[in-house]
Amino acid sequence: MEFKGFKNTNIYLDGRGIIKTGFKIENKKIREEIGHDENLLELADKYIVVPGFIDKHIHGANNSDAMYPTFEHILNISKSIAREGTTSYLPTTMTQSKENIVAALKNIKSYKEKNVQDGAEVLGVHLEGPFISKKYKGSQPEEYILPCDVDLFKEFQEASGDNIRHVTFAYEEDGKEFTEYLVSQNIVASIGHSNAKATEVFEAASKGVSSATHLYNAMAGLHHREAGTLGGALLSDKISVEIIADLVHVSKEAISLVYKIKGKDHISLITDAIEAKHLPDGEYKLGGQKVNVKGNEARLESGVLAGSTLSMNQAIKNFIEVTGVSMTDAIDMATINPARVLKIENQKGSLKEGKDADFTVIDKDFNVYLTVRGGKVIYNQL
Repeated sequence: MEFKGFKNTNIYLDGRGIIKTGFKIENKKIREEIGHDENLLELADKYIVVPGFIDKHIHGANNSDAMYPTFEHILNISKSIAREGTTSYLPTTMTQSKENIVAALKNIKSYKEKNVQDGAEVLGVHLEGPFISKKYKGSQPEEYILPCDVDLFKEFQEASGDNIRHVTFAYEEDGKEFTEYLVSQNIVASIGHSNAKATEVFEAASKGVSSATHLYNAMAGLHHREAGTLGGALLSDKISVEIIADLVHVSKEAISLVYKIKGKDHISLITDAIEAKHLPDGEYKLGGQKVNVKGNEARLESGVLAGSTLSMNQAIKNFIEVTGVSMTDAIDMATINPARVLKIENQKGSLKEGKDADFTVIDKDFNVYLTVRGGKVIYNQL
């Protein structure tokens, strides 16, 4: 269903806060503010229109994973996350055999070429691994881990149809030339699953690393004689960080610390969710490994955390409850901040004239009632 726009409704506009206003949608874009138009929807005061959420790190949802190489699995993820207010995302691969990674990338390429309009938009691919540290592999299978390799990456990028937009890698594993290549191709270079020293993080940032993957998790931690990957990412003004705000991966105090240091403009909320998202407790898979889900924890049989079951709307709500940050600042961490990291802030991330008509309707408790992508309704519970 095509959506025409709003009038006299609470809308979050960048730089102006939540105000009573409206806008039209034309050709999938947001057009001028309007006053009265009988064709536009007027919502009650409990509702707030905010930009659509952008999840740049998510593996799966609802029994589907980005590594499952079928059209139906990507479509299922896209439709499932619309209920969270997510309008665009990066399906995220993981460390696996070359053959399995290539198959997943070819599938995402095929999906994008079909220009599917249902569900959240696939912006491209987040390649997480195989170029990571064995010491900080997290839930990534060690047998497939490799040092950074530009030639192999080129094979991955060809398989994806040039759709890899974001790469997580360990800079200390032969990452200098790798970083330079990614930056030359306008691909986000993100340090993660890394044993880098703080000085190596600073060097990485000087070469163009602009992101740190799921900060705190799967990286060398802070020590008073070596600040590690964590310390380097916290101190570098050039690096924006991801946070999994499920209160399992990162404690309340650790979330407060990163907010105090990095501020509201350099944090992107992500889910890092797996196929168990939106499903009951039980046994699931991640990269062929058995994952046990209980409550809001997903763990390998070894006890290692294996992604999350977090939703984007809950991540924002958790961040507010922990830090006391304003509703609009927290929303920025799920909208304009990831858009800036991905260099798509001219198209997405806020409700401005000429930008994509991607938005969601929530209430003050972050319940989601309507999600619209490019002017088309992709979830509706109004």
